[in-house]
Amino acid sequence: MGEAQQADVVVVGLGVGGEEVAGRLAQAGLSVVGVEHTLVGGECPYWGCVPTKMMIRAGNALAEARRIPGLSGTSTVEPDWAPVARRIRQEATDTWDDKVAVDRFVGKGGHFVRGRATIVGPGRIKVDEQEYAASRALVIATGTVAVIPPVEGLAGTPYWTNRDAVEAATLPSSLLVLGGGAIGCELSQVLARFGVQVTIIEGSDRLIAMEEPESSALAREVLTRDGVKALTGVHARRVAHSDAGFSVELSDGSTVTGEKLLVSTGRAARLAGLGVEHVGLDPTARFVTTDQRMRAGERVWAVGDVTGNGNFTHMAMYEADVAVRDILGQGGPDADYHARPRVTFLDPEIGAVGMTEHQARDAGMEIQVGHVEGKYVARGFIHGPGNDGFIKVIASDGVLVGATSAGPAGGEVLGALSLAVHARLPVSTLLSTIWAYPTFHRGIGDALKALS
Repeated sequence: MGEAQQADVVVVGLGVGGEEVAGRLAQAGLSVVGVEHTLVGGECPYWGCVPTKMMIRAGNALAEARRIPGLSGTSTVEPDWAPVARRIRQEATDTWDDKVAVDRFVGKGGHFVRGRATIVGPGRIKVDEQEYAASRALVIATGTVAVIPPVEGLAGTPYWTNRDAVEAATLPSSLLVLGGGAIGCELSQVLARFGVQVTIIEGSDRLIAMEEPESSALAREVLTRDGVKALTGVHARRVAHSDAGFSVELSDGSTVTGEKLLVSTGRAARLAGLGVEHVGLDPTARFVTTDQRMRAGERVWAVGDVTGNGNFTHMAMYEADVAVRDILGQGGPDADYHARPRVTFLDPEIGAVGMTEHQARDAGMEIQVGHVEGKYVARGFIHGPGNDGFIKVIASDGVLVGATSAGPAGGEVLGALSLAVHARLPVSTLLSTIWAYPTFHRGIGDALKALS
């Protein structure tokens, strides 16, 4: 091993957040080493946001075609997974190849290193036998890995994670899903629409339990309609696998079976073997804790999923911006998570921003709640079949602190609500807003009028 290669900044992990930090700092004239052991671009373009939404788009097209009899005629739909799998492979450059992303980073002036990085001291990492020393900043952006629960018999079986589901060229006849969060629910609905018999196993008493109870009820209703069986309030006690598939014994004594088993029980920071203890961080922590400037220690920053502030591309990009400005000494707004937006891409989409009603009450706030069903908004009535949803707003001290928009365009309607919560716009200003008719977002005005 020779001398350490010197750089201003070393970025470990070139997912969405890491690539953004590394690329912008390189463009700013700093010498930047970016290290990635899998694919530059991270989870989102290859196994997360982009391919799963392609899958969802395909499933939604099937559902819309099946709604034609209620609107405009007759229809016969025969699902075919082949074009979906083909489109995903084309987007991922056929073999999950990241050459375009690597060239993009190098084109900005960065130095790319393929391999696993180990932190060996402050500002110092090693990849294979080569050391790299950062004089200005070490940025940790290693993302997350799927959390595999310690269920008896699960280890060593060929269970799926989200990556396996996305890469599937053919679909199983039946699927068991451990976990009824956003990922579990989204994939369950998609595969059910392509003819897979899906059973969700969720330990909480409701699906997407981090969201409003109304969102959970809606998710169960539409999933049931698509043929998904959702078992809530039960845990997997024991897993067995054979040539016939998977068998899962549940905490209520019952047993469910399926050809495949998808584990979707959460994510944790990818820290194993990284050596974060050499910069004062806890290698056993679920996530890396940062301050409002994304600093995790002396000359150490962390951005993206590894921080646990939401496993979303938009959060990784947001945190990357804060870190870049701090490293360059540019100042600007600190990280602020009071208006964190998220969307569960079911059909209907369930968008949410800020606090839930329960969170606001737990925080001791005096709140008002407004709610309107989508079917009572003119556009919902016009939309006809598939118009399930609602808009719910939560206000305290004259401003919105949280909101949910569920419906055919729930994620898009969320935009106005996200801005309102972020900017702390007075409810009085929102009430005086002219909401275009007939739109889904006009329901925001109706929900605000219902505040009580």
